[in-house]
Amino acid sequence: MLSPFTGKEMSIQKEWRTMTYKKEEFRVCFHSWKCEDTGEQFEDDHFAQLNYDQVQNQYRAKYAIPFKEEIADIRVKYELSAIKMSHILGFGDNTYRQYEAGEMPSQANARLILMAANPVDFKNMVKISNLDDVMTEKLTKRIENLLQEEIRNTDKRMLESYFLGMHRPSVYSGFRMPDLNKFAEMVFFFSEKLQPWKTKLNKLLFYADFHCFGNSGKSISGVNYRAIPMGPVPDKFQTLFEFLNNTQVVEICTSYFTNGGIGEQFFPAKERKFNSALFTEQEINSLVAVAERFKNVSTDDIIEISHKEKAWLDNKDKLDLIDYLYAFDLN
Repeated sequence: MLSPFTGKEMSIQKEWRTMTYKKEEFRVCFHSWKCEDTGEQFEDDHFAQLNYDQVQNQYRAKYAIPFKEEIADIRVKYELSAIKMSHILGFGDNTYRQYEAGEMPSQANARLILMAANPVDFKNMVKISNLDDVMTEKLTKRIENLLQEEIRNTDKRMLESYFLGMHRPSVYSGFRMPDLNKFAEMVFFFSEKLQPWKTKLNKLLFYADFHCFGNSGKSISGVNYRAIPMGPVPDKFQTLFEFLNNTQVVEICTSYFTNGGIGEQFFPAKERKFNSALFTEQEINSLVAVAERFKNVSTDDIIEISHKEKAWLDNKDKLDLIDYLYAFDLN
């Protein structure tokens, strides 16, 4: 960005600040542009949004307030308009639409929205709403279908819960609900582009999720990462990779080396294509940027690079989960 005073390129400044939101204080990595000649600092639209989102994300996580993507998904699964959803929950006509656009729900309204995510609870809400008979019957059938679908998908939900925890969004998930489908596509993407060995793949996934968080305030997959001696890795990565191999997302080929070592290399499953529709443009950009950055970097070198990250250095001794706020300190 060019300085409005000198016309020269400005530098990006990052500094930890305390910002106040709804009378509470939150620590954020404040981003701005700095004119080196005048010392003046500016927020452009992107930085202003990133700074504000950091505060809002922490507030939502603290009080279990659903994120706008969750709010939209709840309505969509019932095949309702925003105004109908508002009426069922007892909100004003445009309230639900405003929440989907990013307005912060009150804590009371947030609890109602989270209750509505459960088809059993939502069915009871529909019963006491003032919908006409035709809409009530249509919606009741939709809810029954969802309940049957949940029964059919019990095993899948149990697997996702085991692999990813299915926790509420937090600093350890990058303020995302964990998404096994997106994580699987990330693994496929890097397998297709780089055919990495397992240790390198772990680092690629870490850098992609944390790169996206550093630019948007949210991760891609919602996966937890842990610091282990070989560097940052997705939590329960071994089991996750075995599952993706068994479900034909990737093919894992094992090699035995003359020094007695064993390596596992990842290839894309045949007859399968990357599902880009699951990702936003910003998420795709992060995947591409990380693939380009590390395409010619060896496994040993990417380990060494990851060992210089504050995210690993501060957590390696206790093998702790890594707070996504470390994304703002990536080298």
